[in-house]
Amino acid sequence: MYSSTRPPTPDQPTPLLGGLTPRQFMQDYWQRKPLLIRQAFRGFRAPLSSREVQTLARRDEVESRLITRKENGWTFKRGPFRRLPSAEQPNWTLLVQGVDLHDDETAALMRLFRFIPDARLDDAMISIATDGGGVGPHCDSYDVFLLQAHGRRRWRTSQQADRSLVPGLPLKILADFQPDTDDVLEPGDMLYLPPNACHDGIAVGDGCMTISIGFRVPSQATLARGLLEAAADQISAQHLGDTGLYGDPVLPGTDLSALYSDAGTEPTDHPAEIPAPLVRTTLDTLQRIRFDEPVAARFLGQWLTTLPDNAFFDPTDDFANLEEAVPAAGSLVLDRCTRMMYFGEQLFINGEVAPTATLPELQALADQRQLGATALQGLPGPVCALLDEWLQEGWVHWVPQP
Repeated sequence: MYSSTRPPTPDQPTPLLGGLTPRQFMQDYWQRKPLLIRQAFRGFRAPLSSREVQTLARRDEVESRLITRKENGWTFKRGPFRRLPSAEQPNWTLLVQGVDLHDDETAALMRLFRFIPDARLDDAMISIATDGGGVGPHCDSYDVFLLQAHGRRRWRTSQQADRSLVPGLPLKILADFQPDTDDVLEPGDMLYLPPNACHDGIAVGDGCMTISIGFRVPSQATLARGLLEAAADQISAQHLGDTGLYGDPVLPGTDLSALYSDAGTEPTDHPAEIPAPLVRTTLDTLQRIRFDEPVAARFLGQWLTTLPDNAFFDPTDDFANLEEAVPAAGSLVLDRCTRMMYFGEQLFINGEVAPTATLPELQALADQRQLGATALQGLPGPVCALLDEWLQEGWVHWVPQP
């Protein structure tokens, strides 16, 4: 249903954003304020039924949660769930995370939002709820599009500054929620919320299903820690020849092989005291480490494309390599689980650094998530060998032309 549809171009007005262009949305709403979009998807059909979502929640490799509101408070349980409450029982919600890893249609739906960089796009969560079901008023630290897939849900939102929580609960529920909007969403309606927008969604009637398209928002601490680790790997790699710790191509770095010297040091009466010259030398050495764009991109590329543990690949293609496939006419398509990004000459796929310089064709594969047979013809041998490896891993698939 969605696999043949591409995200809107930057200056293309789209029902997905209530008639706004992606450029207008990013300038006026993204990370700033909520946006209610009526009929973002006219005649919307959910990619999965409620029964199929419940079936996913029974699987060990799928992350799921069950939240129930009772007279004496809230209960919270983690899956897998061999048995779920009856559909006639009110006030419960089932949330299934990362559905895009397990269903092609959900993955395709999520990628309609790729007018926002893949570096920010995280996952698609599906929640189903009976009448009155919800998770309570709360705030999230990330951007999210809340698409009503089936049934109805009442959303109340607030931009309040008070985010204090009710103590002693298994959920982070706001102690004093003061909504300033109150809307009921029908199938195809969608609500965008920026980080820290307080909100409360309650199912109105049975059969409520909501699809949440969530976005990654890294903290400064996460970015700093990752950059330091990438710089440390760069230092270690200088002693490993042409490849790094994991066989990755080495980025050029400062030579830090020189040994510390303290010739002429005076004898000490305080042998347990760390020498001040050693402390200064350590700080001086840190200043020589290169923190530049290639190092930052190396960390980000590997981190952002690293897959969750429950990502699963099934290399079931009829063709073992491109040489066999290309004459048949078709396209090379990234698997729904595959994450592929690039920066400059660096190319990253599923947490790995590709051992070849980025070509326009490989950048196009990352951007479009598919590449036609014509574009594949004439690629250098090492690139074809790399694509053959990805075929055998199930990271890409050959889809013959219908």
